[in-house]
Amino acid sequence: MVLNAVYEQDFLDCSYGFRPGRSAHDALEELRKDAMSLGGGHVLELDIKKCFDVLDHGHLRTFLDKRVRDGVIRKAIDKWLKAGVLEAGTISHPETGTPQGGVVSPILMNIYLHEVLDKWFVQEVRPRLHEEAYLKRYADDAVMVFCSKVDADRVMEVLPKRFGRFGLTLHPEKTGLIRFTRPGPGNRGSGSFDFLGFTHYWARSRKGNWVVKQKTAKDRFSRALKRIGQWCRTHRHWPVSEQHRLLSLKLRGHAQYYYIRGNSSAVSRFYHEVRSIWRKWLNRRSQRSRMTWERFTRLRKMYPFPAPKLARS
Repeated sequence: MVLNAVYEQDFLDCSYGFRPGRSAHDALEELRKDAMSLGGGHVLELDIKKCFDVLDHGHLRTFLDKRVRDGVIRKAIDKWLKAGVLEAGTISHPETGTPQGGVVSPILMNIYLHEVLDKWFVQEVRPRLHEEAYLKRYADDAVMVFCSKVDADRVMEVLPKRFGRFGLTLHPEKTGLIRFTRPGPGNRGSGSFDFLGFTHYWARSRKGNWVVKQKTAKDRFSRALKRIGQWCRTHRHWPVSEQHRLLSLKLRGHAQYYYIRGNSSAVSRFYHEVRSIWRKWLNRRSQRSRMTWERFTRLRKMYPFPAPKLARS
């Protein structure tokens, strides 16, 4: 709580996650607006390898020296950093990283990347660029949007050196530059990119204008369905009423994150797939009593799933 109070006045507008009033939905909406204001351009996706596990304690203490000098707080932070990790009955004491599941880990990671990435981009990089560019970072996930490919290439070249200086590594296969241009006369447009579980792409609005839309990313969609299938299989012998109650909670949680403007079709498809999965495993409860579609239709009327509500208007 103390660290949040100290650093909230320092953190920049480009950072989101583990901050009051700066949710993933806020980051997604601002990213969409910035991409549209540029008319597209080039998007640099950043993926930091095991960010929470490799934060250098020496650099972190140097960053903290700038703003936090209270001995009690620093001693508590040091204890957190030195806390052991219990794996398979064995305790280890890693020399890097922040404690997994520790309440202090998110703010320490935000402090680290505030110094390594946010301030560097806003104060040193952007003033040297030829055209407009934006950074959006949510915890350890980040994207940069550039109007100019020349600027994007320059930043892409120096990024590994910048991160390497502070003990961080960019994933070579998940970090890359994507052309993300608005379609127009003689230009079919190109590219899409993923950020925070959503695929961003150009499409026509109801008024016929080209806009950036966001839909559930394929890997997140399939991963969520896989978890639902595993749950239905494990709990297929539970009372139907209890299965329905818990599935309803899972669907509500999915919609609370993924049901944003322009993504209603993906959410509806998810609901449809969940119904099919549920019927599949109800059908395997017994070899004597089959769950036909007719029976399942009657059951759905008895146990309807809650209609999804728009997470953000």
